[in-house]
Amino acid sequence: MIDKQALSEVISANLGDDLFLIDVTVSRDNVIVVEIDAYERSVTIDDCVALTRAVEAEFDRDVEDYELEVGSAGLTAPFKVKAQYDKNIGNPVEVLTADGRKLKGDLVAATDDDFTVAIEKMVKPEGAKRKVRVVENETLKYNEIKYTKYLIQFK
Repeated sequence: MIDKQALSEVISANLGDDLFLIDVTVSRDNVIVVEIDAYERSVTIDDCVALTRAVEAEFDRDVEDYELEVGSAGLTAPFKVKAQYDKNIGNPVEVLTADGRKLKGDLVAATDDDFTVAIEKMVKPEGAKRKVRVVENETLKYNEIKYTKYLIQFK
């Protein structure tokens, strides 16, 4: 069976400055799935091919007998690493909290411990006849959520 730590090191060494590793899984029957993303651009097929060749150069298929799949994270796939939060600052996201609340808003900030989403709400001020639209920032810890994902909006 392929050593996941050694595999992750080979992948990280071959990503370059503009790509980052999201996840590596190695199943019992040596099926390897690698998810990558890019900071300022989209992941191209050439990025995936180059990474595939780098892995194949280090791990001989005849010796290990593995299946390798290298791809980018899906557009609507939940975020798995902090770099995905950093990349999506300013973009609309959907968050499902551990207590079941579904929040939609713009990702404002991300730190190592938590992230902040600007949520638009309708609030009726005291003495007013109608509700007004206000934006409130809500900060959530990563361990308080089930998922965060990019929110595709059609206008």
